[in-house]
Amino acid sequence: MAGRPERRRRSPARRRLRRLQLRLTAAYTLITALGLSCLCWLVIRTDDRSRQASEYDEMRRRASVAASLVYYEEDRLRLDGLQDDEATTGTPQILVLEAPPGGPHAFVFRGRVSRFDVADATAERVARSAMRADDVVRSTGHDRSGDPVYLLAVPFHHDATDAMAGAAVAVGDPERGSAERRSLILSLAAGGGALTALAGLTGHVLSGRSMRPAWQALEQQERLLADAAHELRTPVAVMRGSVEVAEGGAGGLGVHLPRIRRAADRMADVVENLLTRGQLDAAVDSVRPTPLRLDQLVEEVCADLPDGGHRLELCLEESVVEADAGLVRVAVRNLLDNAARHGRTPGAPGGADLLVSVLGPSVSVADRGPGVEPGRLPELMERFRSPGGGTGIGLSLVHRVATVHRGSLTVRARPGGGAVFVLRLAPGRSRRRRAGGRGGVRARR
Repeated sequence: MAGRPERRRRSPARRRLRRLQLRLTAAYTLITALGLSCLCWLVIRTDDRSRQASEYDEMRRRASVAASLVYYEEDRLRLDGLQDDEATTGTPQILVLEAPPGGPHAFVFRGRVSRFDVADATAERVARSAMRADDVVRSTGHDRSGDPVYLLAVPFHHDATDAMAGAAVAVGDPERGSAERRSLILSLAAGGGALTALAGLTGHVLSGRSMRPAWQALEQQERLLADAAHELRTPVAVMRGSVEVAEGGAGGLGVHLPRIRRAADRMADVVENLLTRGQLDAAVDSVRPTPLRLDQLVEEVCADLPDGGHRLELCLEESVVEADAGLVRVAVRNLLDNAARHGRTPGAPGGADLLVSVLGPSVSVADRGPGVEPGRLPELMERFRSPGGGTGIGLSLVHRVATVHRGSLTVRARPGGGAVFVLRLAPGRSRRRRAGGRGGVRARR
């Protein structure tokens, strides 16, 4: 059985499910990455526009203050108000162009801080546009070294004639706040990467959970096929061997018919167990509880116990429970079959010595075998772990039936030697009517 899990992991169906889970994870991660990329692009774009608007607002404030500080005195342009004002120092840089009607155009003032070396023609172009429009004009350009700059011009008028006299030009820096912009981009990249990784991990977990029914269905199918192959191999081999011996023997087929019949009965029990397990695994209308005379059902199952020299004693009390008759019948039959197989008294000839009892919602099957430690019951209920040549499927199925009836399967030592397996159904759905103990002794040789 050591190679069984390895074969299961390498099965094509499992590989396809694993690939599907990886594709779902990749799709979830890709969609998240695309969404975060678009969101980051919008954030950076919005930040760029906000920084640009903020720079232009500062340029407009400085240029407007500079234009308001320019005045005329006896037709002479006076610039003394610009020298010490905060608006004309620092950046954005302020340039003042005088362009009187009919007179020469010239830059008559430049801020003390010169961040960019802008050509006069570039600044004059923006100033003339503002003068023609008699409004604020924004533009972009380059300085003499090729670095980009923002340009904004505010026109001013002659105080006496109200004629257009020139314009104040502000030169702004497009890279202002670039350190904050790089920090924002790095933060968005790191946050987006972390969120994408988290989304990938979440997608892997969610895709695994969404595919859990498919994994469970595959495991149930593989388990059912393994059980069928393991259980049916022995009765099929017995029947085939008996037929082959009968064909070559002198006694004919009749001598071997009892053995073939026992193998066929065993095969029928195996098929019923497998169908019951598949029904429980599928959980589709698996339990249909109805009022059930538990003592009568146990008596019927005991009556069908194959002859094998067993000594069977019944101690039944009238009991009515709410349970699925078919599932309980299979569970009781498996308990009897397990006791008959492993409940023989060590060193004594003949069959097993069995005591079957019904007390309320509990069915007890006692034998005189080597006994079982209560702590080993979980191990015995595992498939393919039963000692003595069994498969463990029977006890595992009994435990499943008890579980779906909200009951339990326990084992304890029998006084004088042996084990007592107790199947208990749900107390909340059972009721018992005492009509006196009913016991019987039936010998099978």
